Amino acid sequence: MASLGDRVFDNGLTVLDTEANKITITSQEATTYTGGNSTYALGSSTSLSIGAPADRSGGGREVTVAAISDGSVSGTGTATHYAILDTSNSRLLATGSLSASQSVTNGNSFTLASFKIGIPDPS
Repeated sequence: MASLGDRVFDNGLTVLDTEANKITITSQEATTYTGGNSTYALGSSTSLSIGAPADRSGGGREVTVAAISDGSVSGTGTATHYAILDTSNSRLLATGSLSASQSVTNGNSFTLASFKIGIPDPS
C-alpha cells in the first residue's frame, strides 16, 4: 500500500498557514489568481487565520480555516465559492465551494463558518 509521511503533507498545507493573507467569496470557482482576486470576486477579508496542519479524520492531514466575521462585499451577485490568496506573490492557493451559496449586495458584509482543507492518504 502506498503511503506518504506527515512531513510531505504538512509542507504542502503549511503554505496555507504561512502565505495566505486574503480570502474572497466568488461567483464561480476561480482557476487563477486574477479570477479569485478580481474577475469573480464579490467580497473579501484579510483577517484570514489558518491553523497548522493536523491529522485528518479518515487519514491524511488538514488545516482549519477560522470563521470569517468581517467580510466586506464589493459586488452584487451570488457567491458560490471561496478563493484563498497569497497577495504578496499573486498566487491562488486554494478554492472550494461554499457550504451554501449566498446572495450578496455591494456595501454589505459577509461571514463564513470555519472549514477544513485536507489532503487524504494515498490509496
